[in-house]
Amino acid sequence: MTVQIPLGASARATESVGPAHVREIRPDIAYLRTALVNVVLLGSAGAGDRGWVLVDTGITSTKGEIVAAAQERFGPGARPAAIFQTHGHFDHIGALEDLSREWDVPVLAHELEHPFLDGREAYERPDTKADGGLMPKLAPLFPRSPVNVSERLRALPADGSLPFLTGWRWLHTPGHTPGHVSLWREADRSLVAGDAVITTGQESAYEVFVQEPEMHGPPRYFTPDWASAACSARLLAALEPDLLVTGHGRAMAGPKMRAALHQLADGFERIAPPEHLRDLS
Repeated sequence: MTVQIPLGASARATESVGPAHVREIRPDIAYLRTALVNVVLLGSAGAGDRGWVLVDTGITSTKGEIVAAAQERFGPGARPAAIFQTHGHFDHIGALEDLSREWDVPVLAHELEHPFLDGREAYERPDTKADGGLMPKLAPLFPRSPVNVSERLRALPADGSLPFLTGWRWLHTPGHTPGHVSLWREADRSLVAGDAVITTGQESAYEVFVQEPEMHGPPRYFTPDWASAACSARLLAALEPDLLVTGHGRAMAGPKMRAALHQLADGFERIAPPEHLRDLS
């Protein structure tokens, strides 16, 4: 039985949507909803060349969408100062090799994620027994092989700071992958969580399509370490974010979002993992 924590439309962040489907939710935070995943653009509109940062790079076919979104928001030919990868799953790195090369831009990721970004190591096989819908059964067809951006790959600073982003910090939020990170700005309690938590059911093809607002743990079929994932969810809930942008699902904000995040964190072992791994005590 799939456990759901509904959010409702009132928890959605206020968005201004541009022609290239760029959704602005703060003056310097916007995101692009692609077919399977969100990519985040951090920087004020009109920031120009090297005046902004891209978080994650979608699937392979979304390169054109990302370039169009960047030009709409930051100006013609505007390249990012860096690409930050929350992690290296196929739906978050699809355009990474092409964009990092064409933009001649550094790629920053946690050191534990580097083997999946420099060609050394593939991710574990997906959990096809994960419940919730069709996607776990299709997961063996999804790419697991690493990309190789070793020439431009850099480690995130050990002090938790984020280059080119004043006021932001990175947080190690493993579980979904060993080197998964989230981005946090305390000044306005803005959180970019990657896949540490998500706001739609990623196991169901229908939910992926309609993106009904719900609070979920990381995608079940590609999360090997549920103990670490629980710790990561509790870390994020303890921040008391006011804005939550995740890798899958709509951006959410406000008290109802925080309440749902706490509900997930508090009951994580009974709610988030696949049923065959769930603690029902």
